[in-house]
Amino acid sequence: MSYFLFVDESGQDRKESPYEVLAGVAIEDRDLWNLIAALHATEEQHFGGRYSQGIRELKGANLLTRKSFRMAAQLPPIPQPERSRLARACLDTGDLANREQLTALGQAKLSFVREVLVVASRYRCKCFASITDQTAPRPTANYLRKDYAYLFERFFYFLEDEGSNPSGIVVFDELEKTSSHILLDQMHRYFRDTAKGWHRSSLIIPEPFFVHSDLTTGIQLADLAAYIISWGVRLGGMTRPARPELQEYADLVCQMRYFSIRDIGDNPAFKIWSFAILDDLRARIEQGGIL
Repeated sequence: MSYFLFVDESGQDRKESPYEVLAGVAIEDRDLWNLIAALHATEEQHFGGRYSQGIRELKGANLLTRKSFRMAAQLPPIPQPERSRLARACLDTGDLANREQLTALGQAKLSFVREVLVVASRYRCKCFASITDQTAPRPTANYLRKDYAYLFERFFYFLEDEGSNPSGIVVFDELEKTSSHILLDQMHRYFRDTAKGWHRSSLIIPEPFFVHSDLTTGIQLADLAAYIISWGVRLGGMTRPARPELQEYADLVCQMRYFSIRDIGDNPAFKIWSFAILDDLRARIEQGGIL
């Protein structure tokens, strides 16, 4: 038995996003293809075909924009299958689309994301995230960033609790080649040279896969989660304003969180959620501690 952890990020450009989020969605190997098939069917149902054909991508920054909500609110809800027919016409027509078609496309986008999250929960997907304020200190040394370490830690706890020693396979959205090599080197040294990393390598395979996000459904799901967490999820300590129209989606993402209990120091029943809020991205050794 193995679990794939599809990982993507939101807010790394440090521009408009309120939080920088590294998110992962875990799915068991036996469920992966059934999940992909269900999500493809959902896409075709809402858009009258594949939205992601050609240059379009199923990303939060395309589907859940403020413009999408404005478009969707132009007219009362359009019932299916008329909505998907009009949405398809809007995608095919482009700039010549009329008001009804634009409204249908906006409603289709919002309804599609809602159903994607429901389907992911149905297939027992678990969501993990490292959430960092944009003002947090950044690493200057070549160590694995803290948000990656925390994501792997939470994923490791999940694998431990599953029993039967399942393997964890990490899948990243492909980075620029130099950046991919740097991340690979940092991961190798983390899992090989640190006590915690070495322990976690018993369940997590230290070498990840890199894939194209526009061709990989699991990465698209992780992208949606990261975007919604950055703009819509607000947990204790997260003080930046959220977009209220995303509350429904934030609730659905939070339902996919994983909860575990571990003995930490003097606390024999420390509660750990799969969403970690960080105030510093530097590895502990760079902060003056030990790994």
